[in-house]
Amino acid sequence: MCSSLQFFVPLGLLVALAAGAYNSRPEFGYRGMNGPDHWVDVLEYGTCAGKLQSPIDIQEHLLVPVRFPPLTFRGFHSFPDSSVLTNNGHTVMLEMKTREFAAVSGGPLNGEYVFSQLHFHWGANDSLGSEDRINNHSFPMELHMVFYKLEYGDVPTAMRFKDGLAVFAVFYEVSDFDNMVYSEIVQHLDKVTQPHSKVQLLTPLTLDSLLPSNKYHYYTYNGSLTTPPCSEVVIWLDFKEPIFLSRGQVAAFRKLRSPEGVLTDNFRPVQPLEGRTVYYNVGERPFTFRNSYEVHRSGSSARVAAVCTVILGSLTAVLAEALSRPGSS
Repeated sequence: MCSSLQFFVPLGLLVALAAGAYNSRPEFGYRGMNGPDHWVDVLEYGTCAGKLQSPIDIQEHLLVPVRFPPLTFRGFHSFPDSSVLTNNGHTVMLEMKTREFAAVSGGPLNGEYVFSQLHFHWGANDSLGSEDRINNHSFPMELHMVFYKLEYGDVPTAMRFKDGLAVFAVFYEVSDFDNMVYSEIVQHLDKVTQPHSKVQLLTPLTLDSLLPSNKYHYYTYNGSLTTPPCSEVVIWLDFKEPIFLSRGQVAAFRKLRSPEGVLTDNFRPVQPLEGRTVYYNVGERPFTFRNSYEVHRSGSSARVAAVCTVILGSLTAVLAEALSRPGSS
């Protein structure tokens, strides 16, 4: 059996890959000559001009409704042994070490995908920040939870295959109230203000706690990394239900810094759809968890109702039998 350390991507590995970590070219950025408009001509990342690029503007009137098999989650309720928050100069990234790796399967995925890391994209104000858009609407922030296909063994190998990676995208909206789950991340942001700084979270978080409760309504399409080398190896799953953070919590991300200055607007502009189909899972069948004790709260009410129905039916049958016996009144 593979140990958990075999599935933990070393700190910054995925970012080094996305940045094309080559000595012969400068590091990508979001402004000026290193910005998205010059990733192809100046930085010479030719794949960034491909036909399956991300992000995209998801137009709901063009969606194709489907009913995928339920998503199955493994280890999403497990607390990691440690969680490290890193400002890598492009985003703030959270990596976790666990005894048993977390993974997802089902839905549009053919096989099991292992968790690698998660990171965020945000804007200079609440009117923009997300990478994918819905009906041309931009959200103030977006989460990317990155997975690689188990059979490929690691991220570098997975990036050689068109189905190598899967990414969960979660959109954020602002409210007047703090999100207590995300407070653990937000409270540590001032420890990673400078690029290439990191800090360990005092209270580890589960992956499930960072995702919306509704995991069966999502958009999905084939796309790419949203940073160089823009490899077209990603199956995207964008959850429809947003997560709410307070304005102050979102604003805390805007205090981080990059080599270019203040770290904001770290999102790539939307790319042409190029004839791709975007599917919408109508979600009649709920997602499931691999371990029997991992029952998600969003499905618990339905399960309780089902159990009560069975019990009530049994009691009714017993009572009917008792009343049918001689001498019963």
